[in-house]
Amino acid sequence: MKQKDNSLTGTLESIPEKQIYLNINHLKDGSYVLKIIYKNKVIKKTRFNKKEK
Repeated sequence: MKQKDNSLTGTLESIPEKQIYLNINHLKDGSYVLKIIYKNKVIKKTRFNKKEK
């Protein structure tokens, strides 16, 4: 059985600063994987857990 792909994608036209903010307030509790892609290759992969306070 295939695993369901729940990935979300988005694009930014230009970023004036050299910082990107990821707001996880509306994500459900659980573990996540963040992949940063450049020229169709993953250049950074990090895992994080969102827990209820």
